[in-house]
Amino acid sequence: MHPTLILLNARLLDPLSGVPLPHTALAAADGRIAALGDDREVRALAGPATEVLDLGGAVVVPGLTDGHLHPVSGADLTHGLDLSGCSTLPQVRAALAERAAALPAGAWLHAWGLDPNVFGTAPVATAALGPVLDGVPAVLLMFDAHSVLASPRALELAGVDGPRAFDQASAEVVCDAAGRPTGLLLEDAACELVERAAPQPTAGERRARLAAALRAMAAAGLTGGHAMDANGDSLALYADLDAANELPLRLRVSPWCQPGTDADGVRALVDGQGEGGRLWQVRGVKLFMDGTIDNGTAWLDRPDRDGQSTHAFWPDPARYTEVVTELHRAGVPTATHAIGDAAVRHALDSLATARTGAAHDVRHRIEHIETVPDDLLPRFAELGVIASMQPTHCCDFTRADHTDNWSRRLGEVRASRAWRCRDLTDAGATVVLGSDWPIAPYPPLGVMAGARHRRPSRDLGQPPHGPEQALSPLEALRGMTLHPARAAAEEHEAGRIALGYRADLTVLADDPLTVSATDLPDLPVLLTVLAGLPTHRSPHLG
Repeated sequence: MHPTLILLNARLLDPLSGVPLPHTALAAADGRIAALGDDREVRALAGPATEVLDLGGAVVVPGLTDGHLHPVSGADLTHGLDLSGCSTLPQVRAALAERAAALPAGAWLHAWGLDPNVFGTAPVATAALGPVLDGVPAVLLMFDAHSVLASPRALELAGVDGPRAFDQASAEVVCDAAGRPTGLLLEDAACELVERAAPQPTAGERRARLAAALRAMAAAGLTGGHAMDANGDSLALYADLDAANELPLRLRVSPWCQPGTDADGVRALVDGQGEGGRLWQVRGVKLFMDGTIDNGTAWLDRPDRDGQSTHAFWPDPARYTEVVTELHRAGVPTATHAIGDAAVRHALDSLATARTGAAHDVRHRIEHIETVPDDLLPRFAELGVIASMQPTHCCDFTRADHTDNWSRRLGEVRASRAWRCRDLTDAGATVVLGSDWPIAPYPPLGVMAGARHRRPSRDLGQPPHGPEQALSPLEALRGMTLHPARAAAEEHEAGRIALGYRADLTVLADDPLTVSATDLPDLPVLLTVLAGLPTHRSPHLG
């Protein structure tokens, strides 16, 4: 079989060794790397339909994989007004006023990326926005996507006029002392009350948004992603795009298991494993052990400074342990959202329990791990648990001086344990890097850069938060190549440049190991290749 693609005049960088391979050319056939050698011998393999590209000395790395993202919900949520660039309350008010003035009468205002730090030490509430949303049904998604601010008109249309009870222990309609909603809704169960009342996009609009988002991800150098939900019609959308040859990323999907899931629900999650197509597949289950620190819904060993973050997302944490154990015994890998120290501890304890008497080699993961004490660090390697982390959350939503909302709530000691990527790596854990898009931008070079410099991406002149936790350039590259493959138990076919491995490749204008961390996000992506076929081609290539 002739190759589908040949790359010549290349610097091939395998992250296992961290040094360029002795070869200068690569051939891909049947979706895999079929030949490595010098330009002359590899060019000789070309057939009439082979695409041959001279890279002019560009650097080829294994295809970059985002270890934690939400493609469908991200495409759904990131429409409307982008508030992520607003760092003060006056900026937020001005942006909302401008958008509201342009809306037809009765139309809903959707916004996303609202940073709670704009409220300072005042409560996060619609009243702080002033009169700009008077009479306007508005849903403002907070940056963490675990909470929204709803305007009084939106609450009225949704019939939300007081507190509610939910199966999710952290979910809440936040109310004032008189029992009136403040506009802040915490966690999915509460947020959905208002989101369901808003007009919904058509199926065609949603498909187009998702396709556009995935194309942009490919242009940023991504060839894969670990999708941490399968909500709504996500799987049908992936199947549709895959069948139409419009899926430019290889997706590994983990559906949610929420509190209240009964035995039949757990069995359905087990039975659904392996569903998929050519480029996507259900492989895992996502669970939540807590919410977020910024919302006061994380699970901490001790309450935060506002007296919040005191309990688990599961009303009965023991039930979580039972579910994880059942999934482990069925050979299903789990990914648990655990941000606070108590949540991480309970997740580790539960995985230790699950492994007792069950010999399956299942790659379980803990997601986020924003603050943990020393005693938990070695347990990741001891239990073989993957540490899945998002360093740009530390960069962009916290501050080195700990004056941000996240750090203020935690206090100095716990805030100094922020995103301990270095300590977990040194303790022997496999650290996978991701964006958690739409929480943070998905470009993988920015994620890798953040793991190295730990500075705000909007102002790289600011001091780093916890510079001692920075990763080396090679460790950051492994966090988006080798380590996602290990997390997926695919290290023998993905994450490296080697014969027989998947021909998922990212071509960069220069070596990401020698480009400075602050310059890395701007390094041009010249070519993205998935299964031996280009999904993105820069006009600057050749």
